[in-house]
This record gives sequence, C-alpha cells and structure tokens, in this order.
Amino acid sequence: MEQETSSALSEPSLYNNRELSLLEFNQRVLEEAQDLSTPLLERLKFLCIVASNLDEFFEVRVAGLKQQRQSNISAPGPDGMSPGEQLAAISSRVRRMVDDQYRIWKQELVPALEENSIFFLGCDELTNEEKQYYTKYFEKSVYPVLTPLAVDPVHPFPQLLNKSLNVAIELEGSAIGTNLAVVQVPRILPRLLPYRAGEKGMYRYIFIGNLIQAHVGSLFHGVRVKGAYQFRVTRNSDLYLDEEETDNLLKTIELELRKRSRGDAVRLEVQQDCPPHIADQLLQTFDLTGDDLYQVDGPINFLRLMPVISEVERPDLKFRPFVPAIVTASHDEEDIFSQIRRRPILLHHPYDSFQTVLDFIEQAAEDPNVLAIKQTLYRTSGDSPIMTSLVEAAQSGKQVTAVIELKARFNEAANIKWARTLQDAGVHVVYGIAGLMTRAKVALVVRREEDGIRRYLHLGTGNYNPSTARLYEDFGLLTCDPEITNDSAELF
Repeated sequence: MEQETSSALSEPSLYNNRELSLLEFNQRVLEEAQDLSTPLLERLKFLCIVASNLDEFFEVRVAGLKQQRQSNISAPGPDGMSPGEQLAAISSRVRRMVDDQYRIWKQELVPALEENSIFFLGCDELTNEEKQYYTKYFEKSVYPVLTPLAVDPVHPFPQLLNKSLNVAIELEGSAIGTNLAVVQVPRILPRLLPYRAGEKGMYRYIFIGNLIQAHVGSLFHGVRVKGAYQFRVTRNSDLYLDEEETDNLLKTIELELRKRSRGDAVRLEVQQDCPPHIADQLLQTFDLTGDDLYQVDGPINFLRLMPVISEVERPDLKFRPFVPAIVTASHDEEDIFSQIRRRPILLHHPYDSFQTVLDFIEQAAEDPNVLAIKQTLYRTSGDSPIMTSLVEAAQSGKQVTAVIELKARFNEAANIKWARTLQDAGVHVVYGIAGLMTRAKVALVVRREEDGIRRYLHLGTGNYNPSTARLYEDFGLLTCDPEITNDSAELF
C-alpha cells in the first residue's frame, strides 16, 4: 500500500513547474497594470514591478537552469521537465508576457497618461524650444561622459555591465575596419529627462537613450552612422559560495559581488528597430541564441519609469494615502515594556503601524535598565532607524548582538555595509550558520527589573524594514511570555 502511494505521488501531472508558476504570479501583477479600476499611476507602478521581477527571474532562475544545461544535467524535476525543456517553456511564456507588457504600455497606458498631460516623447515629437533645450543638455551633460568603443580584432567587444543601457552603432566608411561601435550609457546619468516637469500641470519626458540616438553622429568623425540601436544584456547574478571552504565569509561575498555585474549573459533585449544582422552579431558576442533574444516595441527597461510616480503631483491618479493605526501609547505616556507586561501586542502590518517595532528597539537602546539586545537582520532600509538604535545601544555599553544574513539576495552589499558599521560601534556581529539561510525575524531585549531579569521579544513574519512594512502584509508579536522568550534566547 505504501509503495502504491509513493508511486502515485511521483506522477509529474501532480506538480506545477516552479519557474512557470512564478511567471504566472508575475502575470497577475501585470493584470493589475491592466485593471481600469486601479489609479493610472499605480497601474504604471505595477508595470515597473513586472519588469523588475522579470530581471530577477532571469538573473537567478534562468541563469541557474542554463548552468544545469551546460553541466549536462538532464534529470527531470518532480514535474517531469528537464532544464532544457524548462528553458524552452520559459522562453515561450516570457514572450507572451513581454508582448502583453508592451501592448498595455502602448495601447492603454500611454494614451491615458497623455490625456492627463503626462507625455513620454520621441525626439521627433519635441517642439523647437524643447529640441534646443535637450541639445544643450546633451552637449553640456551627456557628451562629455560618453566613450564610443569600436569593435574589431584589435578592439574586442567591451565588457558591458549587467542590465546597463547600451547603444549599438552601425558604421560605414573607408577609414575604419569595423561596422560596429558600442556606447555604454554611464549609470550616473538619469534615464528619464523631464522638460520643466510640473509646470502648469504638464509633464513631458524623453528617454536618455533616445537623446543619445539623436545625437550619436557627433561622437564619430570621418565615418557615417547608419543606425543606432539601444540594447541591454542581463547576466547571471547568483552568488556561488563554498561556506565551508572560506575563511572570511564577508570578504568572499564582497569578491563575488564584484563578479556579479560581469556574469555570463542570459538575456539580450533590443528595441524593435534593431536590424537582424546587428541583433545576430550581439547574440554571437554574448554567446546567446535566438531563444534568448527579446525585441521590444518601447522603453527597454520599464523600471526607469518608477521615479515618475512620485514626481507627478496628481493625487487623483494614485491610491489614497493610508495612515496605519498606532496600537501602543506614545513614549511620553507609558514605556513600551509596561504595555507588553500588561498584555502581548499583536501587530498586523501594514494596517498597524511599524512604528511600534521601531519604538521597541529605540526604547531598548535608551533604557538604562536594558542589559542586552539580540536581533536577527535579513533585510532593512538604507537609512534604518533600527541600525541607528543598535549602534547607540552598543556605544552606551549594552551588550548588542546582531545576526546579519550576508547572503540575502540582492541585499548583500547593503548588509555588508551595515555589518561593518555595527562592528565599528562595538556590536557583536554574527553571520549565521554555514550552509543555512537565516531568515528569522527576532529581536530579544534583556531588561533588569525590580523582581529580577525579564526578557522582551518581537517576533515577525516580515523584515525589519520600515519602508516595505507600509506595503506588505505581515504579522508581528511583542511579548514577555517566559516560555517564548526562553526559547528565543536558546536560538541566539
């Protein structure tokens, strides 16, 4: 009987492929961008989120499958699909999604935005006054930082950074021995250029890639520019660590982070006007195939539109601001430890304010009766008030321990920075356990009171990040229950 059950559970039809399932989740995010009941600028935000999700999907999931295929790993997963079959299915599914993205952009969002005086223009759509303004901007702020690089046997193809914006330039002329040059657009330059944004309720933008395309001829002398085509390459961004072999995890991760922007290419995006022979030349350069090529009819990276949502002062085109509830008394009325002793406090974010958690850590750092603070940190914000409180606590003589997960994907660099800041302040920093990912959200406070030592605890399902706590649904519990706090103390 047991053998029959085991055999039945191995049936591939019972399982969804995890990569295709993740793409279906992203499709539901895209449907939010299509939902007419969603405010217009929020629809634009969802379009940006889809682009960001796809970037990470290629950087990690697709990159991993490609590595399996290169290593001749052909064993199917529980769903019966081999790495090669998954890559073929992903290519087909992503193409439909990308087509949906750009259809929604061109047919739905652009007309609706223009009806509300928000324009994303090509250089040929500018007024004479705007053309003069952008020409001066190019000459003063863009031209000086661009470096065109010819591609020939003497000058190999430049090492382009992951997800950087680039322009492939097709050349002709007897003075050169190549038909191709490349300009990488420095990341220091803004990707979206406003023209008197907000003046009289009007918002007019052009993309910097379009501006460079319009003036690319000024970068070359003695040759004719036949065409200029924007493109972007996505690279493998996963970190590969042997924690048992490394002597210094922090330095090892720092070294891997330097490699991340130059990993193997996994996707090539070009604009629709790019000729097939240029696209083929780029594919060959990056050791990619036609299955890895995505031609798009619009902006090459929708994520660059995200700043517009905050810049445009149109509350009617955004979700109504939500003010979360404050569930604890203010600092002046009663300290948070008295409130926790009276009863446990259950927090439901984002409906309940995350300020309660910040108050818990801040008051623990300031309270002379607090002896120790122990906390796990997976992700937090760049200007984290929690980190500030931990530094202050350590500098005031408290015993502070922070378990920082250096392997938090795409937060590695930020966590390394925080680890060094905390260590410099005297915090005892731990990097978790080799071979495991520390994703627990726990903050333990040890306090001296009249009746002896008491522990106070915050347990959460979300990260210690005040920004995302305003967006994501999470739960948090503040308690001094001895059984729970003793268990957490054993964890540390």
